[in-house]
Amino acid sequence: MAPPPGRQRAGRFLVLATVFICAACGLVYELELVALASYLIGDSVKQASVVLSVMVFAMGVGSLLAKRLRCRAAVGFGLLEAALALVGGCSALVLYATFAWIGESRYALVGFSLAIGVLIGAEMPLLMTLIQRISRRAEQDAGGTVADLFAADYVGALVGGLAFPFLLLPWLGQLTSALLTGAVNAVAGGALVLLLFGRDLTVRERWLLVVGNVAVLAVLATATVLADDFERSVRRAVYGERVRVAVQTDVQEVVLTDGPGGPVELFLDGRLRVSGRDEHRYHRALVHPAMRGPHARVLVLGGGDGLALREVLRSGGVESVTVVELDPGVVDLARRDPALTRLNGHAYGDPRVRVVHGDAFARLREAVASGAEYDVVVCDLPDPAITASTKLYSAEFYGLVSRALGDGGRLAVHAGPMVSRPRTFWTVDATLRSAGFTTRPYRATGRLSGFGAGPDRSTGGGSMPADWGFFLAAPDHGPPDPEEVDGVSRAVWPRPAGLPPSTLVHPRYGE
Repeated sequence: MAPPPGRQRAGRFLVLATVFICAACGLVYELELVALASYLIGDSVKQASVVLSVMVFAMGVGSLLAKRLRCRAAVGFGLLEAALALVGGCSALVLYATFAWIGESRYALVGFSLAIGVLIGAEMPLLMTLIQRISRRAEQDAGGTVADLFAADYVGALVGGLAFPFLLLPWLGQLTSALLTGAVNAVAGGALVLLLFGRDLTVRERWLLVVGNVAVLAVLATATVLADDFERSVRRAVYGERVRVAVQTDVQEVVLTDGPGGPVELFLDGRLRVSGRDEHRYHRALVHPAMRGPHARVLVLGGGDGLALREVLRSGGVESVTVVELDPGVVDLARRDPALTRLNGHAYGDPRVRVVHGDAFARLREAVASGAEYDVVVCDLPDPAITASTKLYSAEFYGLVSRALGDGGRLAVHAGPMVSRPRTFWTVDATLRSAGFTTRPYRATGRLSGFGAGPDRSTGGGSMPADWGFFLAAPDHGPPDPEEVDGVSRAVWPRPAGLPPSTLVHPRYGE
């Protein structure tokens, strides 16, 4: 006997609302894995491809496996959502733990992608079975039911996809976001089954469903309460005991370590960007060769820590310096933190300095459009092998730099280590030359800490590059030879032939 029309409508609404919530939670799990893979492993394009392709494959497997549960669709769906809530909610915790205490999270990432994909893939066949049990009116055909389910699924995915970067991540962080999503997932799945199909379940099935969901919610609630302690333990395992500042800005995680017996160290998204041990060698080598010649107007791209700015201001004759930095949080830390301000010589307090926040590519394009010209452009940017940085090492980007340089202007570029990653280094050279620059390669030695393309562990794990590689470049004329500055030496290796330039359409770094 078909249920009354009123109950049919209410039941259909609850099923579609559950589809909406489960789809939103599922996409949050996917985006969480992609974000963690990019942060913990590096190379966001490859990691996103691995996570999404594995999950889509696993969803197909889950759909096939769900056929065995259709005869017990109600209890099967309830337990399935409890399992998905537990696995998806705890995924961030486990991935952080494997990275911090094992040093490798790739296998855990693939395992979670498979498990979550299988569980998500099994949802839709079971939901289809459940909604067919409710909608038995003749006018509701199978095609209309499928359309309603997929519409709710797609809209839920849209909401989850927007909520993760704009609400969950900035407000709650990665750990709490995953745990809260898991709790919502468990409540939605359990409530649907108990409210609509509780009478169809045996006493054992009802107790199994209630106890399972309560246990999952208890685990997630406990993990949420302990999340701050866990996060501090992870930071100590990764960065050591000297963590003094740890903040999540709108752009990245910023960690500052210092204290007795150790130098000031600044980590951005897990990558060591500044070490008080040897940063002076890097920044002097980057800036000083480019300052030989006219340098009244200087543009610094990146370098929000103020250390390249410090070296620029040490040269006499500087009239104005514009710093373009993506993350205002880094600049604020460099202005206010006592250790960093001592290291950068209170550079941001100089009245000649103007700070512009935003993407270096977009801001440089605006400067060119406004007719601004500079004598020196200093690119103190993340390593070119990091996917997010590749556009700032492209032929199009260097074309904009060429238009921003005045007569006799020079460009200084950090191009990654010359010895350990020669292909990346010389690809920067090929790209500069394709944009009309004449280049002078050089490197700085005496390196004591690493600027890796992937996450660096402060305990010293992993190989450490032995040098920094740079290019001094000028459009249509030869730049001066780099001077001998604190270990700087000209490159003596021959320039490899046949390397193609990197462009926005075809980035070459990391190949």
